[in-house]
Amino acid sequence: MKILTLFQIALKYLLRYRQRYFFLFLALVFGFGVITAITSLKEGMIEMLYQTAQAHYAGDVMVLGYDNASVGQTLHLRKSDADAVFEAIQEMQLQPDRIIVRSNFMNNASLYFSGRVVHLKYVTGVDWDDESAYFNRINWSAKPERLEEDSILISSPTAKQLGIGLGDSLVLEVYDYWGQRNTGSFTIAGVIDDKSIFGYFKSYIAKDALNRLVGFDDGDCSMIGLFFKDRKNIAQKQALLQTVLERRINMGPILRNRDDFATETAASFTELRAFVLTLGVYLSELSDLLNAMNVLSYLLFLMMLVIIFVSAFVTYRLILYERTKELGTMRIIGFQEEDIAGVLVMEAACLAIVSVFVGFFLSLLLVRLFSFLPFTQIPSFEIFMKDGELFALFNPRTVLFNAFAVFCVLLPALGTPAHFLSKETPAQMLRSE
Repeated sequence: MKILTLFQIALKYLLRYRQRYFFLFLALVFGFGVITAITSLKEGMIEMLYQTAQAHYAGDVMVLGYDNASVGQTLHLRKSDADAVFEAIQEMQLQPDRIIVRSNFMNNASLYFSGRVVHLKYVTGVDWDDESAYFNRINWSAKPERLEEDSILISSPTAKQLGIGLGDSLVLEVYDYWGQRNTGSFTIAGVIDDKSIFGYFKSYIAKDALNRLVGFDDGDCSMIGLFFKDRKNIAQKQALLQTVLERRINMGPILRNRDDFATETAASFTELRAFVLTLGVYLSELSDLLNAMNVLSYLLFLMMLVIIFVSAFVTYRLILYERTKELGTMRIIGFQEEDIAGVLVMEAACLAIVSVFVGFFLSLLLVRLFSFLPFTQIPSFEIFMKDGELFALFNPRTVLFNAFAVFCVLLPALGTPAHFLSKETPAQMLRSE
């Protein structure tokens, strides 16, 4: 009952001194709004980078075959090895959300059309039916109606350089397993609107068609990718799968970054080896950029908290000294020091709750304004964007943490001047000018 009375008094005083609190209210709204917008944009950019890389490398955990003894195509996983991988997945009951099997060629492929040539970095062999969900959600410049064995999907920059459109036939040249050139004729079935580093020089054809071009046997592939809904224990899943596969096929060690992968694949070995990789290995080259993003967001976060603390400290100091006689009167009529402190804390809490609520809507507005900035002019910045715009991920835990940080800043800003004021006797407070 006493708490309810103190709460009613706190609301009454908050409304009475609303003009004094207005500057602090603006500081809290602006600070929380900027903090939440920054953290949400950062998490959104990291999430989009992960999703883009996940689609490109086909999985959260990948089993990649590497044949150092081959001349042309080095990414190779025999059918017997692939069967062993599926047996290990079933034995461990990993229960991935889905499993993707691809053949990949990453060794100077070329596209020829009407005297023009474009060199590709990636040629990806896929099962059209198994990956229909992926192709249904990507952005198209020209969407395919039907995908056949001789169909090929290319990026819009490649189509522009070749001057090619839907239905046109072109020649794809690759190097087969023995290092000899091999060509195949394909029909443009679709053009993907992708200018990022992952899609600019990339094309998709049927996995069986690519296997024939590079000299693979039926059922061979380059990699098997596992997608999981829960990404919290990816490293643990990687380690368990590594342990089980080591009893079945020739395995390389667990790799932590791209440099480790380059070192292992450059080593001399005669038998095909398989590696269990995570996206962290491929994204390790971007670790400096991600770390810089984190450092920048932390600095801006701290700067906003300092602004909030200074604003709150100055505002509370002025308000408390203006209310000294009023608080002294409350002491004389029976309120204890802890009651006065409770009223002040409740005032601050109510102000903070309203400010956080309004600040969240400000963060939505700021994110929307940021989305209009021309980030697409920055080369390859598309990997951080969704549908050509910055994507903000409003993680409830992050938003609550930001609100908690605001409360933690307000408490010492209020407590410091209140502490010194509480040391005065009621008589001293009443005599205060």
